[in-house]
Amino acid sequence: MSKNKSWLSPDWPAPAQIRAATTLRTGGFSLPPYASLNPALHVGDDAGTVTQNRQHIRAMLALPAEPVWLAQTHSDQVVDAAIVSGVVSADASFTDQAGVVCAVLTADCLPVLVCSADGQKVAAIHAGWRGLAAGIISKTIAALQTTDVLVWLGPAIGPACFEVGDEVRAAFVAKDPANGAEFTAQGGDKWLADIYGLARRELAALGVSHVYGGGLCTVTDASRFYSFRREPVTGRMASLIWRI
Repeated sequence: MSKNKSWLSPDWPAPAQIRAATTLRTGGFSLPPYASLNPALHVGDDAGTVTQNRQHIRAMLALPAEPVWLAQTHSDQVVDAAIVSGVVSADASFTDQAGVVCAVLTADCLPVLVCSADGQKVAAIHAGWRGLAAGIISKTIAALQTTDVLVWLGPAIGPACFEVGDEVRAAFVAKDPANGAEFTAQGGDKWLADIYGLARRELAALGVSHVYGGGLCTVTDASRFYSFRREPVTGRMASLIWRI
């Protein structure tokens, strides 16, 4: 994974026309507790400063257009970014059009970036546990109409930090009993969940084998990442993908 002061670039063998990045919390204009590169309008940060951060992200990544920002609700809704008008409620977007930027915002949830092996289609997915359990990854891959894809799992809450209750484990085990292997008992009704492992299992079940990333933890790396679990009032990272 290549590193920059203000963003990460996926370390994956994507086609040459694919561009992708996850912004870090550094290099922007927001004041604490949003310091400093927060592109999220829904977290209480000053709207003018967020707009300034978004403009900075567009310039530093040389984006071909304003990202298609979503109103994320932990759903299984997937939209075609090329035909979105305004801000729509969805947790994933895809496109087969050059110059359209798919984007999701996260601060512990799992950002998943996808491109087809031929470099013609891209998608960005916001996979919190609810969306993941509801099949947001499967629905997005279905929208791409191919499983011949490359997938990058961006920075999310790590398996040593993601404590959940019985209801979360039950939801995933009901979906696939094999998912139980991604939970470690903590005593009582608490478990540690591996959201990266759960995503990989879903992708494997779809026949997707080219999966990269998945080794970062937003909670423990406070210098680079926002974390809602660590700081309930905080900013968000943007994970973006497009083709030129």
